[in-house]
Amino acid sequence: MGSLQNQKSDNGLAGTIKPLDPEEFRRQGHMVIDFLADYYKNVERYPVRSQVEPGYLKKRLPDSAPYDPEPIEEILRDVQKDIVPGITHWQSPNYFAYFPSSGSIAGFLGEVLSTGFNIVGFNWMSSPAATELESIVMDWLGKMLKLPSEFLFSGGGGGVLQGTTCEAILCTVVAARDQMLKKIGRENVNKLVVYGSDQTHSALQKAAQIAGINPSNFRAVATTKANAFGLTADAFRAQIESDVESGLVPLFLCATIGTTSSTAVDPLAPLCEVANEYGIWVHVDAAYAGSACICPEYRHFLDGVENAHSFSFNAHKWFLTTLDCCCLWVKDPSALVKALSTYPEYLRNKASETKQVVDYKDWQITLSRRFRSLKLWLVLRSYGVANLRKFLRSHIKMAKNFEGLIGMDKRFEVVVPRNFATVCFRISPIELAGNHQIVSREEAANNFNAKLLETINESGKIYMTHAVIGGVYVMRFAVGASLTENRHVILAWKVVQEHANALLTSS
Repeated sequence: MGSLQNQKSDNGLAGTIKPLDPEEFRRQGHMVIDFLADYYKNVERYPVRSQVEPGYLKKRLPDSAPYDPEPIEEILRDVQKDIVPGITHWQSPNYFAYFPSSGSIAGFLGEVLSTGFNIVGFNWMSSPAATELESIVMDWLGKMLKLPSEFLFSGGGGGVLQGTTCEAILCTVVAARDQMLKKIGRENVNKLVVYGSDQTHSALQKAAQIAGINPSNFRAVATTKANAFGLTADAFRAQIESDVESGLVPLFLCATIGTTSSTAVDPLAPLCEVANEYGIWVHVDAAYAGSACICPEYRHFLDGVENAHSFSFNAHKWFLTTLDCCCLWVKDPSALVKALSTYPEYLRNKASETKQVVDYKDWQITLSRRFRSLKLWLVLRSYGVANLRKFLRSHIKMAKNFEGLIGMDKRFEVVVPRNFATVCFRISPIELAGNHQIVSREEAANNFNAKLLETINESGKIYMTHAVIGGVYVMRFAVGASLTENRHVILAWKVVQEHANALLTSS
Protein backbone atom coordinates (compact mmCIF):
# COMPACT_ATOMS: atom_id res chain seq x y z
CA MET A 1 0.00 0.00 0.00
CA GLY A 2 1.49 3.37 -1.03
CA SER A 3 1.30 6.63 0.87
CA LEU A 4 -1.62 7.76 -1.31
CA GLN A 5 -4.48 5.30 -1.26
CA ASN A 6 -6.83 5.31 -4.22
CA GLN A 7 -10.44 4.82 -3.29
CA LYS A 8 -13.87 5.26 -4.86
CA SER A 9 -15.55 8.32 -3.42
CA ASP A 10 -19.32 8.62 -3.09
CA ASN A 11 -19.56 10.43 -6.42
CA GLY A 12 -17.64 7.68 -8.20
CA LEU A 13 -14.42 9.61 -8.77
CA ALA A 14 -11.09 7.89 -8.05
CA GLY A 15 -8.09 9.53 -6.43
CA THR A 16 -9.17 10.34 -2.88
CA ILE A 17 -6.17 10.43 -0.57
CA LYS A 18 -5.77 9.58 3.10
CA PRO A 19 -2.96 11.91 4.24
CA LEU A 20 -3.20 10.81 7.88
CA ASP A 21 -3.98 7.13 7.69
CA PRO A 22 -2.68 5.80 11.06
CA GLU A 23 -1.31 2.49 9.82
CA GLU A 24 0.41 4.00 6.80
CA PHE A 25 1.83 6.69 9.06
CA ARG A 26 3.19 3.97 11.35
CA ARG A 27 4.81 2.13 8.42
CA GLN A 28 6.44 5.17 6.86
CA GLY A 29 7.40 6.61 10.24
CA HIS A 30 9.37 3.48 11.12
CA MET A 31 11.17 3.73 7.78
CA VAL A 32 12.16 7.36 8.35
CA ILE A 33 13.40 6.69 11.89
CA ASP A 34 15.42 3.72 10.59
CA PHE A 35 16.83 5.94 7.84
CA LEU A 36 17.93 8.58 10.37
CA ALA A 37 19.34 5.98 12.78
CA ASP A 38 21.50 4.61 9.96
CA TYR A 39 22.50 8.16 9.02
CA TYR A 40 23.83 8.84 12.52
CA LYS A 41 25.49 5.45 12.66
CA ASN A 42 27.39 6.26 9.47
CA VAL A 43 27.69 10.05 9.67
CA GLU A 44 31.49 9.97 10.04
CA ARG A 45 31.78 8.49 6.56
CA TYR A 46 30.57 11.70 4.92
CA PRO A 47 32.67 14.80 4.19
CA VAL A 48 31.74 17.13 7.05
CA ARG A 49 31.36 20.19 4.84
CA SER A 50 29.33 19.51 1.74
CA GLN A 51 31.56 19.28 -1.32
CA VAL A 52 28.92 20.05 -3.97
CA GLU A 53 29.03 23.01 -6.35
CA PRO A 54 26.32 25.72 -6.49
CA GLY A 55 23.32 24.57 -8.53
CA TYR A 56 24.11 20.87 -8.17
CA LEU A 57 20.58 19.85 -7.19
CA LYS A 58 18.85 21.47 -10.15
CA LYS A 59 20.87 19.16 -12.38
CA ARG A 60 19.64 16.10 -10.49
CA LEU A 61 15.93 16.76 -9.95
CA PRO A 62 13.09 16.95 -12.50
CA ASP A 63 11.82 20.31 -13.73
CA SER A 64 8.35 19.81 -12.27
CA ALA A 65 6.50 17.93 -9.53
CA PRO A 66 5.27 14.38 -10.23
CA TYR A 67 1.71 14.02 -11.51
CA ASP A 68 1.25 10.61 -9.91
CA PRO A 69 2.23 9.57 -6.37
CA GLU A 70 5.65 8.08 -5.68
CA PRO A 71 6.35 5.55 -2.90
CA ILE A 72 8.26 6.54 0.23
CA GLU A 73 10.87 3.88 -0.55
CA GLU A 74 11.79 5.68 -3.77
CA ILE A 75 11.75 9.09 -2.10
CA LEU A 76 14.12 7.95 0.65
CA ARG A 77 16.46 6.48 -1.94
CA ASP A 78 16.60 9.89 -3.59
CA VAL A 79 17.20 11.56 -0.23
CA GLN A 80 20.27 9.37 0.18
CA LYS A 81 21.42 9.82 -3.40
CA ASP A 82 20.67 13.51 -4.01
CA ILE A 83 20.08 15.31 -0.71
CA VAL A 84 22.71 13.84 1.61
CA PRO A 85 25.64 14.93 -0.63
CA GLY A 86 24.39 18.51 -0.33
CA ILE A 87 24.20 18.48 3.47
CA THR A 88 26.87 19.98 5.68
CA HIS A 89 26.74 17.54 8.56
CA TRP A 90 26.18 19.66 11.65
CA GLN A 91 25.70 16.52 13.75
CA SER A 92 28.99 14.95 12.67
CA PRO A 93 31.44 14.41 15.55
CA ASN A 94 34.01 16.13 13.31
CA TYR A 95 31.95 19.31 13.01
CA PHE A 96 33.70 22.22 14.77
CA ALA A 97 32.32 25.18 12.79
CA TYR A 98 30.21 28.21 13.76
CA PHE A 99 28.51 27.14 16.99
CA PRO A 100 26.94 23.71 17.56
CA SER A 101 23.34 22.85 16.75
CA SER A 102 23.23 19.93 19.13
CA GLY A 103 20.63 17.21 18.86
CA SER A 104 19.51 14.37 21.09
CA ILE A 105 17.02 11.54 21.14
CA ALA A 106 14.85 13.55 23.53
CA GLY A 107 15.08 16.65 21.35
CA PHE A 108 14.20 14.73 18.20
CA LEU A 109 11.29 12.88 19.79
CA GLY A 110 9.99 16.07 21.35
CA GLU A 111 10.06 17.58 17.88
CA VAL A 112 8.17 14.56 16.54
CA LEU A 113 5.48 14.99 19.20
CA SER A 114 5.25 18.70 18.54
CA THR A 115 4.98 18.20 14.79
CA GLY A 116 2.62 15.25 15.24
CA PHE A 117 0.13 17.22 17.33
CA ASN A 118 0.63 20.13 14.90
CA ILE A 119 -1.23 22.61 17.08
CA VAL A 120 -1.10 26.35 16.44
CA GLY A 121 -0.66 27.69 19.96
CA PHE A 122 -1.17 31.42 19.54
CA ASN A 123 -3.28 31.88 22.68
CA TRP A 124 -4.18 29.82 25.73
CA MET A 125 -7.53 28.73 24.31
CA SER A 126 -5.99 27.34 21.12
CA SER A 127 -4.22 24.66 23.21
CA PRO A 128 -3.97 25.23 26.96
CA ALA A 129 -1.24 22.61 27.45
CA ALA A 130 1.08 24.41 25.01
CA THR A 131 0.89 27.68 26.92
CA GLU A 132 1.03 26.22 30.39
CA LEU A 133 3.89 23.80 29.67
CA GLU A 134 5.92 26.62 28.16
CA SER A 135 5.42 28.81 31.23
CA ILE A 136 6.45 25.93 33.50
CA VAL A 137 9.59 24.86 31.61
CA MET A 138 10.74 28.46 31.27
CA ASP A 139 10.57 28.84 35.05
CA TRP A 140 12.38 25.48 35.44
CA LEU A 141 15.16 26.62 33.12
CA GLY A 142 15.34 30.07 34.68
CA LYS A 143 15.90 28.45 38.07
CA MET A 144 18.62 26.21 36.61
CA LEU A 145 20.40 29.38 35.44
CA LYS A 146 19.77 31.04 38.81
CA LEU A 147 18.11 33.97 37.09
CA PRO A 148 16.73 36.55 39.53
CA SER A 149 13.13 35.82 40.54
CA GLU A 150 12.00 38.95 38.66
CA PHE A 151 12.60 37.10 35.39
CA LEU A 152 10.32 34.19 36.34
CA PHE A 153 6.55 33.91 36.20
CA SER A 154 6.70 33.11 39.88
CA GLY A 155 8.31 36.51 40.45
CA GLY A 156 6.25 38.70 38.15
CA GLY A 157 8.32 38.33 34.98
CA GLY A 158 8.22 35.47 32.52
CA GLY A 159 9.76 33.47 29.72
CA VAL A 160 8.79 32.69 26.14
CA LEU A 161 10.22 30.41 23.46
CA GLN A 162 11.13 32.34 20.32
CA GLY A 163 12.52 30.84 17.16
CA THR A 164 15.94 32.49 17.22
CA THR A 165 17.97 35.17 18.97
CA CYS A 166 17.19 37.49 16.05
CA GLU A 167 13.52 37.35 17.03
CA ALA A 168 14.26 37.77 20.74
CA ILE A 169 16.36 40.88 20.15
CA LEU A 170 13.82 42.38 17.77
CA CYS A 171 10.98 41.89 20.24
CA THR A 172 12.93 43.54 23.05
CA VAL A 173 14.11 46.44 20.85
CA VAL A 174 10.50 47.11 19.84
CA ALA A 175 9.34 46.93 23.46
CA ALA A 176 12.08 49.35 24.54
CA ARG A 177 11.32 51.66 21.62
CA ASP A 178 7.63 51.94 22.45
CA GLN A 179 8.33 52.50 26.13
CA MET A 180 10.68 55.37 25.31
CA LEU A 181 8.47 56.94 22.63
CA LYS A 182 5.60 57.01 25.08
CA LYS A 183 7.77 59.34 27.19
CA ILE A 184 9.32 61.52 24.47
CA GLY A 185 6.74 61.33 21.66
CA ARG A 186 6.69 59.13 18.57
CA GLU A 187 7.88 62.03 16.43
CA ASN A 188 11.29 61.63 18.11
CA VAL A 189 11.95 58.10 16.87
CA ASN A 190 14.90 59.34 14.80
CA LYS A 191 16.68 60.37 18.00
CA LEU A 192 16.81 56.85 19.47
CA VAL A 193 20.22 55.17 19.72
CA VAL A 194 20.97 51.42 19.94
CA TYR A 195 24.28 50.18 21.36
CA GLY A 196 26.38 47.05 21.08
CA SER A 197 30.07 46.35 20.67
CA ASP A 198 31.98 45.70 17.47
CA GLN A 199 31.73 42.02 18.48
CA THR A 200 27.94 41.99 18.92
CA HIS A 201 25.99 39.70 16.61
CA SER A 202 24.59 41.31 13.45
CA ALA A 203 21.10 40.41 14.71
CA LEU A 204 21.17 43.64 16.74
CA GLN A 205 21.76 45.85 13.72
CA LYS A 206 19.05 43.99 11.80
CA ALA A 207 16.59 44.39 14.68
CA ALA A 208 17.35 48.11 14.85
CA GLN A 209 16.70 48.46 11.13
CA ILE A 210 13.39 46.62 11.31
CA ALA A 211 12.33 48.62 14.38
CA GLY A 212 12.81 51.89 12.49
CA ILE A 213 15.92 53.10 14.29
CA ASN A 214 17.84 55.62 12.18
CA PRO A 215 20.77 53.64 10.69
CA SER A 216 23.16 56.43 11.66
CA ASN A 217 22.13 55.88 15.30
CA PHE A 218 23.42 52.33 15.54
CA ARG A 219 26.57 52.16 17.64
CA ALA A 220 29.13 49.34 17.44
CA VAL A 221 31.47 50.47 20.20
CA ALA A 222 35.09 49.45 19.67
CA THR A 223 36.64 46.72 21.81
CA THR A 224 40.31 45.89 22.31
CA LYS A 225 42.50 42.87 22.93
CA ALA A 226 43.52 44.42 26.25
CA ASN A 227 39.96 43.81 27.50
CA ALA A 228 39.64 40.43 25.77
CA PHE A 229 37.28 42.10 23.26
CA GLY A 230 34.60 42.70 25.87
CA LEU A 231 32.70 46.02 25.88
CA THR A 232 33.98 48.22 28.70
CA ALA A 233 31.77 50.48 30.77
CA ASP A 234 34.11 53.42 30.09
CA ALA A 235 33.84 53.07 26.32
CA PHE A 236 30.07 52.65 26.62
CA ARG A 237 29.72 55.74 28.79
CA ALA A 238 31.87 57.85 26.49
CA GLN A 239 29.66 56.97 23.52
CA ILE A 240 26.48 57.71 25.47
CA GLU A 241 27.79 61.11 26.61
CA SER A 242 28.69 62.01 23.04
CA ASP A 243 25.21 61.04 21.85
CA VAL A 244 23.41 62.93 24.60
CA GLU A 245 25.48 66.00 23.87
CA SER A 246 24.32 65.71 20.24
CA GLY A 247 20.68 65.71 21.34
CA LEU A 248 20.11 62.00 20.83
CA VAL A 249 18.25 59.59 23.15
CA PRO A 250 20.05 56.40 24.32
CA LEU A 251 17.60 53.52 24.07
CA PHE A 252 18.99 49.97 24.09
CA LEU A 253 22.15 48.01 24.89
CA CYS A 254 22.75 44.44 23.79
CA ALA A 255 25.42 42.94 26.07
CA THR A 256 26.83 39.59 24.98
CA ILE A 257 27.91 36.56 26.99
CA GLY A 258 29.96 34.57 24.49
CA THR A 259 30.34 36.61 21.29
CA THR A 260 30.16 34.85 17.95
CA SER A 261 33.72 35.61 16.88
CA SER A 262 35.62 34.65 20.02
CA THR A 263 33.12 33.96 22.86
CA ALA A 264 34.17 37.20 24.55
CA VAL A 265 32.13 38.28 27.56
CA ASP A 266 30.78 41.77 28.18
CA PRO A 267 30.93 42.64 31.92
CA LEU A 268 27.27 42.94 32.87
CA ALA A 269 27.50 44.63 36.26
CA PRO A 270 29.36 47.81 35.22
CA LEU A 271 27.52 48.03 31.88
CA CYS A 272 24.13 47.79 33.60
CA GLU A 273 25.18 50.43 36.10
CA VAL A 274 25.92 52.89 33.29
CA ALA A 275 22.80 51.92 31.34
CA ASN A 276 20.52 52.39 34.31
CA GLU A 277 21.82 55.94 34.83
CA TYR A 278 20.44 56.82 31.40
CA GLY A 279 17.29 54.70 31.42
CA ILE A 280 18.61 52.32 28.77
CA TRP A 281 17.02 48.89 28.25
CA VAL A 282 19.68 46.19 28.67
CA HIS A 283 19.23 42.91 26.84
CA VAL A 284 21.70 40.11 27.59
CA ASP A 285 22.42 37.87 24.61
CA ALA A 286 23.87 34.56 25.83
CA ALA A 287 22.81 32.62 22.73
CA TYR A 288 25.80 30.28 22.82
CA ALA A 289 27.27 30.47 26.32
CA GLY A 290 24.04 30.61 28.31
CA SER A 291 23.91 26.81 28.31
CA ALA A 292 27.21 26.58 30.20
CA CYS A 293 25.86 28.90 32.89
CA ILE A 294 23.75 26.09 34.37
CA CYS A 295 27.12 24.87 35.70
CA PRO A 296 27.95 26.63 38.99
CA GLU A 297 31.54 27.28 37.91
CA TYR A 298 30.34 29.33 34.91
CA ARG A 299 27.39 31.11 36.49
CA HIS A 300 29.62 34.09 37.43
CA PHE A 301 29.54 35.18 33.78
CA LEU A 302 25.94 36.25 34.44
CA ASP A 303 26.77 38.34 37.49
CA GLY A 304 24.95 41.65 37.04
CA VAL A 305 22.03 40.19 35.07
CA GLU A 306 19.78 41.22 37.96
CA ASN A 307 20.02 44.79 36.64
CA ALA A 308 19.20 43.89 33.03
CA HIS A 309 15.72 43.98 31.51
CA SER A 310 15.79 40.83 29.37
CA PHE A 311 17.93 37.75 28.83
CA SER A 312 18.04 35.09 26.13
CA PHE A 313 19.93 31.96 25.16
CA ASN A 314 19.49 29.35 22.44
CA ALA A 315 18.65 25.89 23.74
CA HIS A 316 19.08 24.70 20.15
CA LYS A 317 22.79 25.54 20.14
CA TRP A 318 24.45 23.64 22.95
CA PHE A 319 21.57 22.26 25.00
CA LEU A 320 20.47 19.16 23.07
CA THR A 321 17.22 20.82 21.95
CA THR A 322 16.85 20.87 18.18
CA LEU A 323 16.44 24.03 16.13
CA ASP A 324 14.54 26.21 16.72
CA CYS A 325 14.30 27.04 20.43
CA CYS A 326 15.44 30.42 21.74
CA CYS A 327 14.61 31.07 25.39
CA LEU A 328 13.77 34.70 26.24
CA TRP A 329 12.99 36.04 29.70
CA VAL A 330 11.75 39.55 30.52
CA LYS A 331 11.23 41.31 33.81
CA ASP A 332 8.23 43.24 32.50
CA PRO A 333 6.06 41.11 30.21
CA SER A 334 3.64 44.02 29.79
CA ALA A 335 6.32 45.86 27.81
CA LEU A 336 6.25 43.09 25.20
CA VAL A 337 2.46 42.86 25.25
CA LYS A 338 1.93 46.60 24.79
CA ALA A 339 4.31 46.65 21.83
CA LEU A 340 3.28 43.42 20.11
CA SER A 341 -0.38 42.77 20.99
CA THR A 342 -3.34 42.83 18.66
CA TYR A 343 -6.76 41.53 19.63
CA PRO A 344 -9.14 41.02 16.70
CA GLU A 345 -12.68 39.85 17.31
CA TYR A 346 -12.06 36.32 16.02
CA LEU A 347 -9.48 35.72 18.77
CA ARG A 348 -11.63 36.96 21.65
CA ASN A 349 -12.42 34.40 24.34
CA LYS A 350 -13.38 34.26 27.99
CA ALA A 351 -10.00 33.04 29.29
CA SER A 352 -8.08 35.89 27.65
CA GLU A 353 -10.52 38.56 28.71
CA THR A 354 -10.38 37.52 32.36
CA LYS A 355 -6.56 38.07 32.27
CA GLN A 356 -6.03 34.69 33.91
CA VAL A 357 -3.83 33.27 31.15
CA VAL A 358 -0.79 34.06 29.04
CA ASP A 359 -1.41 34.59 25.34
CA TYR A 360 2.01 34.08 23.82
CA LYS A 361 0.97 35.65 20.51
CA ASP A 362 1.53 38.97 22.32
CA TRP A 363 5.13 38.08 23.24
CA GLN A 364 6.40 37.49 19.70
CA ILE A 365 6.37 38.78 16.12
CA THR A 366 4.08 36.21 14.51
CA LEU A 367 0.61 35.06 15.48
CA SER A 368 1.16 31.36 14.78
CA ARG A 369 3.55 29.45 16.98
CA ARG A 370 4.74 25.87 17.44
CA PHE A 371 4.58 23.65 20.52
CA ARG A 372 8.32 24.12 21.16
CA SER A 373 8.12 23.53 24.90
CA LEU A 374 7.48 19.81 24.35
CA LYS A 375 11.01 19.16 23.15
CA LEU A 376 12.56 21.29 25.89
CA TRP A 377 10.44 19.45 28.46
CA LEU A 378 11.60 16.09 27.10
CA VAL A 379 15.25 17.18 27.19
CA LEU A 380 15.04 18.43 30.78
CA ARG A 381 13.22 15.31 31.96
CA SER A 382 15.19 12.76 29.91
CA TYR A 383 18.64 13.95 30.98
CA GLY A 384 18.18 15.96 34.16
CA VAL A 385 20.35 18.82 35.39
CA ALA A 386 23.23 16.56 36.45
CA ASN A 387 23.68 14.94 33.04
CA LEU A 388 23.23 18.19 31.14
CA ARG A 389 26.07 19.66 33.19
CA LYS A 390 28.24 16.61 32.46
CA PHE A 391 27.51 17.00 28.75
CA LEU A 392 28.57 20.66 28.73
CA ARG A 393 31.63 20.06 30.87
CA SER A 394 32.79 17.24 28.59
CA HIS A 395 32.90 19.63 25.63
CA ILE A 396 34.73 22.28 27.63
CA LYS A 397 37.27 19.66 28.68
CA MET A 398 37.77 18.63 25.05
CA ALA A 399 38.33 22.27 24.07
CA LYS A 400 40.91 22.56 26.87
CA ASN A 401 42.62 19.47 25.49
CA PHE A 402 42.73 20.99 22.01
CA GLU A 403 44.15 24.17 23.49
CA GLY A 404 46.84 22.08 25.18
CA LEU A 405 47.75 20.41 21.87
CA ILE A 406 48.16 23.83 20.26
CA GLY A 407 50.49 24.83 23.07
CA MET A 408 52.77 21.89 22.30
CA ASP A 409 53.37 23.07 18.71
CA LYS A 410 55.28 26.36 18.77
CA ARG A 411 54.19 27.20 15.24
CA PHE A 412 50.65 27.83 16.46
CA GLU A 413 49.17 30.26 18.96
CA VAL A 414 45.85 30.76 20.74
CA VAL A 415 44.80 34.28 19.80
CA VAL A 416 42.23 35.12 22.48
CA PRO A 417 41.46 33.60 25.88
CA ARG A 418 39.20 30.56 25.77
CA ASN A 419 36.11 31.06 27.95
CA PHE A 420 33.98 28.04 27.05
CA ALA A 421 34.39 25.32 24.39
CA THR A 422 35.62 27.42 21.46
CA VAL A 423 39.33 27.90 20.71
CA CYS A 424 40.51 30.67 18.37
CA PHE A 425 43.97 29.91 17.00
CA ARG A 426 46.29 30.40 14.03
CA ILE A 427 49.72 29.76 12.60
CA SER A 428 51.91 32.41 14.22
CA PRO A 429 53.23 35.24 12.02
CA ILE A 430 56.69 34.46 13.38
CA GLU A 431 56.56 31.09 11.63
CA LEU A 432 56.11 32.91 8.33
CA ALA A 433 58.93 35.45 8.81
CA GLY A 434 61.27 35.58 5.84
CA ASN A 435 58.85 33.79 3.52
CA HIS A 436 56.77 36.82 2.63
CA GLN A 437 58.67 39.97 1.72
CA ILE A 438 55.99 41.87 -0.20
CA VAL A 439 53.29 42.16 2.45
CA SER A 440 53.45 42.75 6.19
CA ARG A 441 53.95 39.85 8.54
CA GLU A 442 50.37 40.15 9.89
CA GLU A 443 48.87 40.30 6.42
CA ALA A 444 50.92 37.30 5.40
CA ALA A 445 49.68 35.43 8.46
CA ASN A 446 46.07 36.30 7.68
CA ASN A 447 46.42 35.12 4.09
CA PHE A 448 48.22 31.95 5.10
CA ASN A 449 45.67 31.00 7.77
CA ALA A 450 42.77 31.63 5.40
CA LYS A 451 44.38 29.33 2.84
CA LEU A 452 45.12 26.74 5.52
CA LEU A 453 41.52 26.71 6.72
CA GLU A 454 40.17 26.30 3.21
CA THR A 455 42.44 23.33 2.46
CA ILE A 456 41.40 21.70 5.76
CA ASN A 457 37.70 22.13 4.98
CA GLU A 458 38.13 20.93 1.40
CA SER A 459 39.47 17.64 2.78
CA GLY A 460 36.07 16.89 4.29
CA LYS A 461 37.70 15.33 7.35
CA ILE A 462 36.76 18.16 9.72
CA TYR A 463 34.97 21.49 9.38
CA MET A 464 35.94 24.75 11.08
CA THR A 465 35.02 28.37 10.37
CA HIS A 466 36.91 31.62 10.86
CA ALA A 467 36.64 35.06 12.40
CA VAL A 468 38.59 38.29 12.13
CA ILE A 469 39.22 39.71 15.59
CA GLY A 470 41.08 42.98 15.97
CA GLY A 471 42.30 42.60 12.39
CA VAL A 472 43.61 39.08 13.04
CA TYR A 473 42.29 36.13 10.99
CA VAL A 474 41.69 33.16 13.28
CA MET A 475 40.43 29.63 12.87
CA ARG A 476 37.60 28.80 15.28
CA PHE A 477 37.46 25.32 16.77
CA ALA A 478 34.02 25.05 18.40
CA VAL A 479 33.41 21.79 20.26
CA GLY A 480 29.75 20.99 20.82
CA ALA A 481 28.37 18.32 18.49
CA SER A 482 26.52 15.68 20.46
CA LEU A 483 28.56 12.78 19.03
CA THR A 484 32.01 14.35 19.52
CA GLU A 485 34.50 12.49 21.71
CA ASN A 486 38.07 13.35 22.61
CA ARG A 487 39.36 11.01 19.89
CA HIS A 488 37.72 13.31 17.33
CA VAL A 489 39.50 16.29 18.84
CA ILE A 490 42.87 14.49 18.60
CA LEU A 491 42.11 13.53 14.99
CA ALA A 492 41.17 17.13 14.19
CA TRP A 493 44.51 18.39 15.51
CA LYS A 494 46.37 15.84 13.37
CA VAL A 495 44.44 17.05 10.31
CA VAL A 496 45.37 20.66 11.11
CA GLN A 497 49.04 19.75 11.52
CA GLU A 498 49.15 17.68 8.32
CA HIS A 499 47.73 20.49 6.22
CA ALA A 500 49.92 23.07 7.93
CA ASN A 501 52.99 20.95 7.19
CA ALA A 502 52.07 20.63 3.54
CA LEU A 503 51.31 24.33 3.13
CA LEU A 504 54.43 25.50 4.93
CA THR A 505 56.59 23.19 2.85
CA SER A 506 55.11 24.48 -0.41
CA SER A 507 55.20 28.18 0.53
